Amino acid sequence: MMNGIKLNGIKLESSIPTRAEAEDIFAWAYEKNPEPWAKHCQTVARAAETIASKCGLNPETAYIMGLFHDIGYCFYKNGKGSTCHIYSGYKLMMEKGYEAVARICLTHSFPSKDFRAYGGSDMTCSEEEKSFISAFIAEVEYDDYDKLIQLCDCYGTAQGIVPVEKRLMNVVMRHGFNEFTVNVWESFLGIKEYFDAKCGTNINNLFCDEIKKSVFD
Repeated sequence: MMNGIKLNGIKLESSIPTRAEAEDIFAWAYEKNPEPWAKHCQTVARAAETIASKCGLNPETAYIMGLFHDIGYCFYKNGKGSTCHIYSGYKLMMEKGYEAVARICLTHSFPSKDFRAYGGSDMTCSEEEKSFISAFIAEVEYDDYDKLIQLCDCYGTAQGIVPVEKRLMNVVMRHGFNEFTVNVWESFLGIKEYFDAKCGTNINNLFCDEIKKSVFD
């Protein structure tokens, strides 16, 4: 898997599980908490794999990163956890030695690189954990895998792939509009334009039938 290639200094082949290993871990996580987060992750993984295959990224790496981006939710019961899902996922992946995936667990929630713009409702981290996440996001240099999972997180729902704009509106309806909302929208739409250019087509065309169904059915 991408032998010798590094992700900001992280050797991918030593810090990402195989697809079979990833599926086993994911099955374990789903048994711990069989809720819609898992279906969302599977949609994100599928979208990431499809886009990666079109724009020159490694499809299997993209799939695994998408599958694990929200794995921290496996520690949640009835919507509650001891810390936020992004930190829980990061910690779990680091414990397993999957540093490149651990990074995605944090970066997927911050397309605008502003910690204050976090759009989740589970920010139950300690002040020390918040400081760690904020510093990590500020210092990391996003690459195409970070951007891809951020984008696919916006495309993917537990029910399937939807237009980015529909997903953004859904998030606002659930969490409210704030001073960071427009900046977050601009960040997501900018990432989409970036991958549109890399793919040589509007990415919506890659999921045309599914998106049409989500809009018109």
